[in-house]
Amino acid sequence: MPELPDVEGFRRTLDGVAGRRIARVDVADAGVLRGITARAFARRLKGRRLGHPYRHGKWLVAPTAQDGRDREAGVGGVRVVMLHFGMTGGLLTCPAGRERHPHDRVVLVMEDGSELRYRDQRKLQGIRLVDEETAERTLARLGPDAMSVGEDEFEDVLAGRRGRVKAVLIDQSAVAGLGNLLADEILWRARVNPARPAREVTAREGHRMHGEMRRVLRSAARAGRVPDRPGWLTGHRDRPEPDCPRCGTALRGGRIAGRHTMWCPHCQPDGKDGRDGALGPGGKDGRQPRRLLTPPGRPPAHPPRTPTTTAAASRPRRTRPRWSRGR
Repeated sequence: MPELPDVEGFRRTLDGVAGRRIARVDVADAGVLRGITARAFARRLKGRRLGHPYRHGKWLVAPTAQDGRDREAGVGGVRVVMLHFGMTGGLLTCPAGRERHPHDRVVLVMEDGSELRYRDQRKLQGIRLVDEETAERTLARLGPDAMSVGEDEFEDVLAGRRGRVKAVLIDQSAVAGLGNLLADEILWRARVNPARPAREVTAREGHRMHGEMRRVLRSAARAGRVPDRPGWLTGHRDRPEPDCPRCGTALRGGRIAGRHTMWCPHCQPDGKDGRDGALGPGGKDGRQPRRLLTPPGRPPAHPPRTPTTTAAASRPRRTRPRWSRGR
């Protein structure tokens, strides 16, 4: 699934054809167009020039400009191409005459014959052609971009969100651009258990997470993808017997926020008593019991109960297994 580094690579691809005039638009599959027909999409883009693109999270935005010939023909208004790559989308440039791939859904043919191709197998997202105001509204619903968010803002995001820290990281309204692989990589590097409640992440842990996020994103953005290097968690997670690149402990897997999650039980304990209690039995996303401790210097909320000598009190108390308490 394309994540921020992949989209940053697509941005560089699109920037390579910025300034070129679109001579023709070929729509092979209108299933990737959102809110516009194939005919209208092709007609409104033909003859316009691509501006320099920018990225926010997993969205790639390319304004189109009009030149003198457009104005003479009465073609006005700013039009913005917004691209989202879903799970299998991509963007590439090809020279004139190269055979097209079956999954090349939309092709912009430039005046020099070169082609900008939107390729997508599953068509879960796609392309929009909107005005500037609509583009701004769409991006305003997202959180800060993961590559540019400051440390204080990042820590505020964690402190203000309910749910597990992994779920917050991949929530695009919280932090834009992070996906499943990046979130696991960042948490592993920062030694934070993915099932920790986001509000319980300490200031020191938040500082580590922000620093590791910046380092991971800089390296991955240069590669144009999340690399599966031997020293990265990403390079170990798909092995037949995945182990931690740092300590060699067998990795564990489960589901958080509906996504497959990998973590090291040694490097990423649950933060309470050193045990790995991140997920419930069988790898399910189950809640764990938490013992609430009275802060030092504060009297207990309720006085201790006076022991009784009734027959009922003298019977042994039945308890459930430890993992099931609080369910």
